[in-house]
Amino acid sequence: MESASDKTQPSETMDFNPPLKGGLYEHVLKYFDQAADRMGLDLYVRKILRTTASEILVHFPVKMDDGRVEMMAGYRIQHCNVLGPFIGGMRFHPDLNQDMARGLACLATFRAALINLPCGGAQGGLQIAPSRYTMGELERLTRRFTYALGSDIGPEYDISAPDINTDSQIMVWMLDTYVSTLPPYERGRNTHVVTGKPLESGGTLGREKGPGQGIVYLLKEWARDRRFGLYSATFAVQGFGNVGSWTARLLKTEGCRMVAVEDNTGAIHNKDGIDPDALYEYVKAQGGVKDYPQARAISHEDFFGTKCDIFIPAAVENQITAEIAENLNVRLIAEGANGPLAPEADVVFEKRGIDVIPDILCNSGGAIANYFEWIQNKRSEYWEQEEVDTKLRKRILEAYVKVRDMARNLSVDWRTAAYMVALHRLETVFKERGIFP
Repeated sequence: MESASDKTQPSETMDFNPPLKGGLYEHVLKYFDQAADRMGLDLYVRKILRTTASEILVHFPVKMDDGRVEMMAGYRIQHCNVLGPFIGGMRFHPDLNQDMARGLACLATFRAALINLPCGGAQGGLQIAPSRYTMGELERLTRRFTYALGSDIGPEYDISAPDINTDSQIMVWMLDTYVSTLPPYERGRNTHVVTGKPLESGGTLGREKGPGQGIVYLLKEWARDRRFGLYSATFAVQGFGNVGSWTARLLKTEGCRMVAVEDNTGAIHNKDGIDPDALYEYVKAQGGVKDYPQARAISHEDFFGTKCDIFIPAAVENQITAEIAENLNVRLIAEGANGPLAPEADVVFEKRGIDVIPDILCNSGGAIANYFEWIQNKRSEYWEQEEVDTKLRKRILEAYVKVRDMARNLSVDWRTAAYMVALHRLETVFKERGIFP
C-alpha cells in the first residue's frame, strides 16, 4: 500500500496539490478563494484548507471469474477533520482520479460546515466501470479495496457513504469486510464505519430519498421567498439516478411537471409532462431513458434549450459551460450534483439574473441522512421516517436561511455566501483550537 503523508506543510505560495487544469479541484479552489478574499479569511486557516490532510492510494490484485488477475487502484482523500471524523462518498467510476477526489473531499468539508454537522470531508473510490464486472467480481474488488484501506478508515475516524455507482449492497460489503478484521466482541460496535446500508443491516429510513428530499425542501423555501407558485411549475432533470429520480418523484407530489430528462443514454422531452414514477420503473428495467415511449427523443443541445422554470443538474461534474448557460431558459438552477457548473457559467447566470442554489447547500440532504444513520448506529437507536424527515428539514432550512441572509446582507452570490458561512465556522474552530505544538 502507498499512502500520502499527512505531515507535509502547506507551501508559502499555496501550490500544494496543484489541481488539474479545468478540473473539479481547481473549480472548488476558485470558489474557496473568492469567498476567502471576500471575508478576509485568516491566512493560516486559508493555507490549511487549501490542502488535503491525507491522500491514500492503494494498489491491490483481484481475481476475475475467468481466473485472470487484475490490478486495481483505489483512492481515499481526507481533506479536513477539525470538526469531527471524515465522512464522504465512495465512487466507482472510470473518470475518477485523485484531482476529482480532492475536489469532492473539499466540498464534503465545506458542506458539513455549512449544515452544522460535527464531521469533516473525505472522498474515495475506484477508477472502474462497474458494468464491466459481474456481481461476484464487484464483491471481491469491494472487499479487497476495503481490506487494503485498513486502518485508514474507521467508524470514529473516516466513514464511507454511497456515491455514483455505489449502493447499499456495496456499502454492506464494505461493512462486513471491515468488521471481519476486528475481534468478535468489537464487531457489533463498529457498524457505523459506513452509511447507506440496507435497513436490515443498520441503515436508516429516508437515506435513499434524502438528497432529493433536501432539494425539494429548498425549492419550496426558495419559491416562498420569491412568491413563486411551485404548484404547476415545470422542471427538467439531468441525470435520473438516485438524486434525480427522487427529486422528480417528490416534486410530482408538489404538483410540478417534468418536461425533459437526460441521462447517459440520451435525452427525452414531453411538453405535457413526463411521469417521474413511470419513468423510474422504465429506467430500472431498461437501464436508461432512451426510447421511453411517452416522450420524444431530443438532442443534447435541445435538452439544454428546453424552456422550464427549474433546471436540476443531478449527473456528474462540469456539465454546464458558459455557452450552455447562455442558452438555458430557466428561472432557477438547483445543483443536485457536485460541481455541475463551470465557474464561467456562474458568471453568466448572475448577469442573467438566474438564481443558483449551490451544490454544498442544494445536495446536502444526502450528507445529513448519512450523519443521521451514523448517529443512530452509534447510539443503537432507530428513528421513524417522520423523525428523519423533520430533522432533515430543520437542519437544511437553517443552512438555507444563513446563506440567503449572507447573500442579501453582503450583496454576494449564493455560492460565495454558502462558502463564507462554512468558512466562518471552520475559521472559528481553528482559532479556538490553535496549532499544535
